[in-house]
Amino acid sequence: MRQRRWMEYMKDFDFDLKYHPGKANVVADALSRNALHVSELMIHKCNLIENFSNLNMNMMDAEDGL
Repeated sequence: MRQRRWMEYMKDFDFDLKYHPGKANVVADALSRNALHVSELMIHKCNLIENFSNLNMNMMDAEDGL
């Protein structure tokens, strides 16, 4: 369904579609790698929270930034 909507939207524009092999498509590769870095950060954050919990320490969000 989403692809069909995009096709309907794009048919109003005059453009040429060019194929880029996977190795040449550096931008898409970089974007997909960034997602991995974000997921790794979330894992590290969860590990830190678990470590604080094991030390019987609590974390709080300070509204005033202190």
